[in-house]
Amino acid sequence: MSNDDLTTGGTVLPITRWGEPVMHQPTKPVTEFDDDLRSLVRDMFATMKEAQGVGLAATQVGRDISVFVYDCFDADHKQHVGVMCNPVVTLPTGRDRQLDASDEGCLSFPGAYESLARPDKAVCTGQDAFGNEVTVEGTGVLARCLQHETDHLNGTVFGDRLSSRSRRKLTEQRDALAHLYPDDWPVSPRKGSADE
Repeated sequence: MSNDDLTTGGTVLPITRWGEPVMHQPTKPVTEFDDDLRSLVRDMFATMKEAQGVGLAATQVGRDISVFVYDCFDADHKQHVGVMCNPVVTLPTGRDRQLDASDEGCLSFPGAYESLARPDKAVCTGQDAFGNEVTVEGTGVLARCLQHETDHLNGTVFGDRLSSRSRRKLTEQRDALAHLYPDDWPVSPRKGSADE
């Protein structure tokens, strides 16, 4: 079975919001690369797709294990789709370190975006859903995604990286749109969606 097989056939799950304990604690390593893990990965792909996201960590569906899924583009507009268990991100240092300040959002804090400077390149190593060693080199949105999702698995939400002022602005945006997102979103669609 290839990773492609894991992107379909899942069940959409409710997305866990910031404030829930699982979102703010480091996860446990994946040690069993079994059918239960692969079933979770399928559900995570289904949930990410329904929510129109580019990445989703297990904590965002209430699971405290170290796995995330992604489907996004790099700086060269090449699409990358995959699963990363037990990720470790390496970022450039010195002259190789270039920051990209772009708007960032989080499916667990829906509707809100704020600029956050992150390195424009990232290398992520870990295992796939079958326990095989994998390395992903990211640029552009992919680099941001690899950092954002690995942060989730370390108990960090991107709001933790913002200044107090930016965090307040982010919260105001979220609060203004909260009525559009049912508690079980995206199981129930965002209010005002065309498919409602």
